Amino acid sequence: MTIVFDNNMPIYIQIMNYVKKQIITGKLSPGDKIESVRDLALELQINPNTIQRTFQELEREGIVETRRGLGRFVTSKESTIMQIKKEMAGELLERFVQGMKELGFGKDDIIAIVKDAVKDGKEANHPDRSE
Repeated sequence: MTIVFDNNMPIYIQIMNYVKKQIITGKLSPGDKIESVRDLALELQINPNTIQRTFQELEREGIVETRRGLGRFVTSKESTIMQIKKEMAGELLERFVQGMKELGFGKDDIIAIVKDAVKDGKEANHPDRSE
């Protein structure tokens, strides 16, 4: 696992976001076992208490579950994983729109730019299709 930490955000939140991204991209599947606190702390070279806090927050959000004597596992609830995906998409979209507004783009301009980007992305992947 490689994370480049941002000094402007608590480390435990950055690790939470990393784990969430691993789950929604399928790198961690529902029911997968998650590394132990000790192993992850060694790997990331951070305090085990930080990892423990990360896992406690992920468990509080229902993203991971602890099985006594076995460790922590990714939730098997697809609805929880879909909710994480929607939340992360919303945050990303909010940052994008805010950045575009700061550049001076209006609502219609932003929509047109997004439509062009999506259209170009489809054409790049499927040159035989047109919209």
